[in-house]
Order: sequence, then structure tokens, then C-alpha cells
Amino acid sequence: MQPKEAALKIRRIRAITNRLANDFLAGEYHSVFKGRGMEFDESREYQPGDDIRTIDWNVTSRAGRLFVKRFIEERELAVMLLIDASDSTRFGSKEKTKAEVIAEIAAVIAFSAIKNNDRVGAIIFSDKAEKFIPPRRGSAHALHIIRESLVYESSGNGTCIEKALELLNRVVRKRSVIFLISDLFDQGYEKALKTANRKHSVVVIQTIDAGEKQLPNIGIIEIRDAETKELVEVDLSFASIRDYYQENFESSQSERLQFFKASRIDHVVIEADKPYDIPLVRFFARRARQIR
Repeated sequence: MQPKEAALKIRRIRAITNRLANDFLAGEYHSVFKGRGMEFDESREYQPGDDIRTIDWNVTSRAGRLFVKRFIEERELAVMLLIDASDSTRFGSKEKTKAEVIAEIAAVIAFSAIKNNDRVGAIIFSDKAEKFIPPRRGSAHALHIIRESLVYESSGNGTCIEKALELLNRVVRKRSVIFLISDLFDQGYEKALKTANRKHSVVVIQTIDAGEKQLPNIGIIEIRDAETKELVEVDLSFASIRDYYQENFESSQSERLQFFKASRIDHVVIEADKPYDIPLVRFFARRARQIR
């Protein structure tokens, strides 16, 4: 991306996402994540009036009576953005690529965090963890993260979420809110994600493109896999091929949904050709209701 083009996109993204952070998300963000930077202190016996959500079930099962976890609220909250910069995110069948949508979502969250006086950082990854931006405060720092997510030239081809999570565990010691923003074109990351969610509060934001859900009937085309670089000819005039692809996509997505639900990991689906503010606002509102 040329510097002039990048500057224009950054200016447009800043205008759009700053408005969203002000009008839609700032209040909900504050209610959802304020006080989430909590450090465990001790377990003590349950007392009338204690929040049942703080029950320490491990200690309770051993002691035979109710115990609750006691936390010390940290003075500040860190928000980490895990930003997928793999080649597959450069795909877009409509106006925007997935990479552009990922950058805009990251911007909304970053500006919401800054307005809440939280520190925000990022890990940009492909098939390896490529760049770590330490959490800091301030609009200039948020803009730096957005600029990097837009213009960073990945040196890898594939996607390895596990590598990004490994770096996260090394560099982020205290409990934080983690937003994984990716198309999830990867396998074998489930165990690492569950481990991260036990230490942190993880939210997965999955970006998908309409062209990935259902292939068009346009005859013979050459398709190059964005990550393996393999080039193959496919005749999309055959309904059986289109149906097979769609069934495979739906099956994979169903497995993901089951995993996130079973693991109690928040998961939001963003379609690149549709407004992303609606599902984001719905998620923040739903999560706010759950913790009240």
C-alpha cells in the first residue's frame, strides 16, 4: 500500500471508528470491561450478599461448603488486539477486503479503550507472531496500531493463531482483555485459546467474506490459495462443486461455534460486506446484560 493511500485510509478509518466509539460503544465498553482487570487475592467462605458468580467451585467441592474468590481491582486495564495479517485476510469479493474490516474493528476497540483510559496494545501475526506493540494509552498510540494493521507487510503466508497466543502469554503477565480478530483460517489453536481464556478474558471476532460462504456460478476459474499459493482450475458451473464447498464451510463454522460455546469463549461473526457496527453493538450490549 502506497503511503498516500494508507494516509487516506487511516484518516477515513479514524473518522468512522472514532464516531462509533463515541456514539455506540463507549458506554457499553465501559460497563462491560471496567473492573475486569482483577487480580486474585484469596478464597473465603461465602457470606450472604456475595455475588454467586464469584463462587470458587474448586475450593467449594473440596471443603464441602461455599467459598468465593476475593479479587483486588487493578488500577488500570490492558486491552490486547491480536490482529491477523495473513494473506487470506487480503481477500475481498465486495468493496472491502477482510484486512480492511479487521483494521476498522481494531480501531473501534482501540479508540473505545483509550476513551476508557485503558492501555491498548497489539500483536500482529500470520503463520508466526510478527510484531508486538506494548500496551499504552493515548490517541496517538491507537493510531499507530491502526496504521500498522493496515500497512504492515507480512513476511509469512499462512495463519498460526497458536504462535500469537504463545507470544501473548510471554509478554502479557497480568489479566487482560484479549480481542482475537481473524478469519480463523487455521487449525489446532483450540487448546492454546482455552488456556489463554483461563488467564485472560478472550473475545474472538471472526471476519468472513460472502465469497467464502458460497461460490458463484461463473464457469471455469483459476483459484490460487491465498496461503499455500497453489493454483488450481475449478469449474464452478457444476452445482455439486458449489454445494460441496458450501457444505464444507458450514460444517467448519458449526464446529467452531460448538467449540466457542463449550469453552465459554465470546465469539462475534463479522461479514465483510455488511456493516460491522450492528454485531459489535449487539455483542457489547449482550455482555453488559450478562454481568449485571
